[in-house]
Amino acid sequence: MKLTVFGATGGTGRQVVAQAVAAGHDVTVVARDPARVPAADRARVIGGDVLTPGPWQTALAGQDAVLSCLGSTDRGNPTTVYSGGTAAIVAAMREGGVRRLLCLSSAGLEIPPGTPLGRRLVTRFVIQRLYRHGYADMERMERALADVRDIDWTVVRPPMLTDGPLTGVYRTAVNANLAKAGTISRADLAHYLIAQVTDDRTRHAVVEISGGS
Repeated sequence: MKLTVFGATGGTGRQVVAQAVAAGHDVTVVARDPARVPAADRARVIGGDVLTPGPWQTALAGQDAVLSCLGSTDRGNPTTVYSGGTAAIVAAMREGGVRRLLCLSSAGLEIPPGTPLGRRLVTRFVIQRLYRHGYADMERMERALADVRDIDWTVVRPPMLTDGPLTGVYRTAVNANLAKAGTISRADLAHYLIAQVTDDRTRHAVVEISGGS
């Protein structure tokens, strides 16, 4: 398959690119700093910022799917990288005739019923406050995608990410809260994202995911 990856220089994005290339896919990477994309990934690299019009927009034509691992490391200021970036990607996909989109959000947006009191308090008063700007933009992204019907999108909400190994074992819940979500390795998250490119069951859906244990 022909796959384009955004956010490929982040932890999960690097895993997506490496695993997709290893699986024999034709991978294109859009990166603000192409020098940060390892040459060993053997991917086609296009320089560009998802929030700025550029050659990356026309490069989406002919692709089978787009995988967005966009993120922001700036916790202190508002961001539009999720909502604005995804809107720009969707617009370019329409122009290029690409229908399949997978993008990352966060399980931290919601506190599932039955969450133990201690974890509930930590999520509400520590995690959600610490990441409030990113979460607010993720919510904007999810609301906007909910109205999109001509793109086959899937939003994946992981919990805390680790640098653990690829196991291929994880739990998911489609359009529902996932009970007892813990952590998941970036390698397993990338594995799931790639697998979902051809899975019709998660189109127009929000998926929560966690490690298998």
